[in-house]
Amino acid sequence: MLNVYSESENVIHVKGSKFMYGWILLALNGGVFACLLITHGLKFDSSYSLIYLGGGIMCLPFFLYITFWTLPGFIPGKILLTIYQGENGTIKSKKDIVYFKNIRNIDIVRNPFNLINDVIIDTFDNKTIKIWTYNLLDELAFQVLVDQYIYPYMTENSRNVWDRKLDLVKLKEITKYERV
Repeated sequence: MLNVYSESENVIHVKGSKFMYGWILLALNGGVFACLLITHGLKFDSSYSLIYLGGGIMCLPFFLYITFWTLPGFIPGKILLTIYQGENGTIKSKKDIVYFKNIRNIDIVRNPFNLINDVIIDTFDNKTIKIWTYNLLDELAFQVLVDQYIYPYMTENSRNVWDRKLDLVKLKEITKYERV
């Protein structure tokens, strides 16, 4: 489910889940299939050629769009974020570093423009940090990640906000995760 590994006791690197890689590869294959439909439709050797052509032309833009937005996630060894645990713990992305004590709100949000999930962190400094996940981090995996590695070190206010968003009963039923 969640692809994490640690080089030491307090450092956790988060990569995309294998399951989500499979979904994205399925979308890539859909784009290839749309191209095949277009090529078979352009041959006009079947009575279904116009249907092939129309279906391929309708599907190809969507699959190309999704492919271009998720392609950077396929870089080998791509680390989405790194978590340094402890009282002075941080979340480190490619561009930003956020201290656990500075987190006001953390959530995974689907961007309506590109249909990609992004981790959004609001800080007490009134800054909003956006970490791209390229749809490689599932919402349930993200909830387990935050609850297991970040929640114990957050401020009381941030914990209350997180507890209102999180349904521990549903999380236990689906992922078998239980807060310690």
